[in-house]
Amino acid sequence: MLATLTTETEADLITRSQHGDRNAFGELVRHYYPRVINVVYRMCGDATLAEDAAQEAFLRAWLHIASFRPGEPLRNWLYRIAVNVALDVLRRRDEEPAEDEMLQMIPEQSLGPESALIEKERLALLQQAIRSLPEAARGALVLREYGELSYQEIADVLDIPIGTVMSRLNYARDRLREMLKGQMLQAESKYV
Repeated sequence: MLATLTTETEADLITRSQHGDRNAFGELVRHYYPRVINVVYRMCGDATLAEDAAQEAFLRAWLHIASFRPGEPLRNWLYRIAVNVALDVLRRRDEEPAEDEMLQMIPEQSLGPESALIEKERLALLQQAIRSLPEAARGALVLREYGELSYQEIADVLDIPIGTVMSRLNYARDRLREMLKGQMLQAESKYV
């Protein structure tokens, strides 16, 4: 479970970070790292790329912390940086990720072996489908579903109108439904 920072504590850590306090920034990183890595992983679909992108995102955040405007949610600012870094990393990547890297998600332990395998395949298919979405739609979907941002927060992070957020989310969900409809049934039928 992620510990929560009070608004006052976060504001203090931000101010200290803006004055060069690396320890204060380290506390912010410790708090936000799990959230950022989750969003970046959902963008990349590759654990190694996600680690690299998250580290680069926090490095960029440290280098630009002085430009952060107090009063804005730090989470949204970090997500904006992380999504941009993830997209940069994906553009630089030459080849598709290895299949076993996509299957790293561990299904719930309470499932039986057959159900666990089906669940693992479902998760891999979902991750593959998310990765195949256009960048704009993928970014909005990941921020909504995995970053747990509101439509307005997504609009702020991506610097787009809220109507565009809604449109991108609708498109992404329709495409996922379309792509996954047959694939999920196929995965299940292998074990019947």
